[in-house]
Amino acid sequence: MKKRNFIIGTIIVLIISFICCYFISPLINKINFGLDLQGGFEVLYEVEPLNSEDELTSDMLYSTYKAILKRIDVLGVSEPEITIEGDNRIRIKLAGITNANDARNTISSTAVLSFRDYNDNLLMTSDILGGEARVSQDEYGHPAVSLKIKDTDTFYEVTKKVKNMTNNVMVIWLDYDENSDSYKKEINTCGNSNSHCLSAARVDRAFASDVIIQGNFTKEEVTSLVELINSGALPTKLNEISSRTVEASFGVNSLEKTLTAGVIGIICVIVLMICIYRFSGFIASFGLILYTFISFGVFYLIDGVLTLPGIAAMLLGIGMAVDANVICFERIKENLLIGKSLSESYEIGNKSSFTSIIDANVTTIIAAIIMFILGESSVKGFATMLIITIITTIVIMVYVVKYLLKFFVKTHIFDDKPTLFIGINKNRIKKDKNIRIPFEKLDVVKHKIKFISLTLVLLVVGLTIFLTTGANYGVDFSGGTSITINNPSKQNKENVTNILNDKSYNIEKTSYNEKEMTIIISDVLTKEDITSLTNDLKETYNLDSDIYVVSKVVKQELIKNAIKSLIFASIGIIIYIAIRFRFNYAISGIVALIHDVVMTFLFFSAFKIQIDSIFIAAILTIIGYSINDTIVTFDIIRENYKNKYKNNISNPNDLDNLVNISIRRTLTRTMLTTITTIIPVIILLFFGSREITTFNIALLVGFIAGTYSSIFISNMLWLFLEKKRISKPVKPDEDDDEIQELKVRGINC
Repeated sequence: MKKRNFIIGTIIVLIISFICCYFISPLINKINFGLDLQGGFEVLYEVEPLNSEDELTSDMLYSTYKAILKRIDVLGVSEPEITIEGDNRIRIKLAGITNANDARNTISSTAVLSFRDYNDNLLMTSDILGGEARVSQDEYGHPAVSLKIKDTDTFYEVTKKVKNMTNNVMVIWLDYDENSDSYKKEINTCGNSNSHCLSAARVDRAFASDVIIQGNFTKEEVTSLVELINSGALPTKLNEISSRTVEASFGVNSLEKTLTAGVIGIICVIVLMICIYRFSGFIASFGLILYTFISFGVFYLIDGVLTLPGIAAMLLGIGMAVDANVICFERIKENLLIGKSLSESYEIGNKSSFTSIIDANVTTIIAAIIMFILGESSVKGFATMLIITIITTIVIMVYVVKYLLKFFVKTHIFDDKPTLFIGINKNRIKKDKNIRIPFEKLDVVKHKIKFISLTLVLLVVGLTIFLTTGANYGVDFSGGTSITINNPSKQNKENVTNILNDKSYNIEKTSYNEKEMTIIISDVLTKEDITSLTNDLKETYNLDSDIYVVSKVVKQELIKNAIKSLIFASIGIIIYIAIRFRFNYAISGIVALIHDVVMTFLFFSAFKIQIDSIFIAAILTIIGYSINDTIVTFDIIRENYKNKYKNNISNPNDLDNLVNISIRRTLTRTMLTTITTIIPVIILLFFGSREITTFNIALLVGFIAGTYSSIFISNMLWLFLEKKRISKPVKPDEDDDEIQELKVRGINC
């Protein structure tokens, strides 16, 4: 019966694993890919009211949003992303669009209808209209456009006002330009197809009826005009402040590389887990496969848009998922080593690891939520996937995997096979009630001055280099335009440079290798400039380009949001740790986080690696990972403090011993988690897309710094603060109910 249950359980696990592996590829293909994975066009608009004296209202902004949505429907984009950011911005992402210039023109041709007088003064905007424009005919049977008036009261008052003017003409304009358009200049061309002036009529009386726009229009021109008006007679102006054009060849290349790297990374982690933990590693690997399938499934169900950073978050979640297993497995091994039965060891290990796993994941999800709230574009997509992966980790690794382990433990197949079950050597098992502490000779506290000195030296060197040479800020933080060419030749490098020089652009930085060339110019290109440059590169040298424009306004917003993200994430983590542990734990953890962030930034500065917007996502991820690592050790310190010392230590030497024991107990887990987290990052670094290269470098450096700080910085600082706390004299409690001895001179004193 026991053997039968084991065989049935194993077969079910293998079948589910096969199903997940078989269907994950079709599932991924059904997910909406971002423009960085299939090419496309992204633009950020600043929305302004037509009349500079008016204030932009939320109704105006939402009306603009709906109008843009209608226009994009005309383009035939299956899954556009249109988001309102802040109080006056709209970001549009059109993945898979084949002609970015046509898309830009369709979106940015504002189709703003305005009613003006003879002297071009604004009388009314399209707010007065109701319903859609229709193809109609004038009184002579010529093609015309019919407009339905919604706000008849306003229209009546305006026509009444125009009636009494000297030049009682009301002119209807489409996309009126204050710098070039004037009725006096176009009085003879008003109504022609090449004029913004659609119609002009004398107003002899006040009226509140519908309007007919008539002129020298053909039927095709009227149909086109109706479609343009119906696609959005906007009550606002759109100013393009940032844009990015990604050719399809860039996107497909990025997708293939990143997915390949992801598969390799997952396989490496699975092999490592099985080698170390044997059958338990096999069950954990099943959990990883299920975790991957469910994470993509949830992303598909919420209609998310998958981007390169999103895939990176998915792979990063593998490390977090493995960590949950490693914590539990190491606790099971501790109890097996002191002679407890497998069933008892599982129950104790499962129960004692639960708190550590939850605390570690909650602090990471705090950072992810901050990213989602304050982040923009790809950072928000990264945060969405990270939140999904963390929740999935808790569900799969904490409940599903542990239930399966419990099922197999109850078969009693592994009762006398601890090596096969979890990779433990029988000869190491001792009948001793005390948990065996590995690395017995490791004394971290004894060498704390050396570790802190090393940190200070690295900080001084890094700060010196930064203050001397500065950092290599990408276009996100410097403003300007980044132009990337895929697979360039040396001749192409010269040709592109010549084109930019001919256009009098100011070239700030150029990076070149066999795979790509990136040129950053300080000029903020307009949509006309981008169209011209793209055409020149394509038509003259047959080069596809990825052009990314960031204005000064967007640059300032990115910097502000980056700082706010770091501050709020740190505050959130401090509050959580202070509640769950104690305030000195929180201070120690935050200092370790600052160490990791500063070290990563100084590393980028020293080696002149470009710092861009996705770098902030990497930093926030490092914060989440680092505090995860730190909390696991803190949890062991708290556990030992409570169980061994009953929360009462007066001897500083006992504190030294407490910290050393806690570090030794978690060192194996720390190293394994770091390795399994770094493996996918390294695979992505070598085989993944170049768009997330700096992201992966930041993660690699940050994870190494985080491992170092969680062992040698946070614990040493906690030790220092705790020694100060216990050395303070205890003040008598004034509200103490115990009877105090009364001292009377001459009697007892």
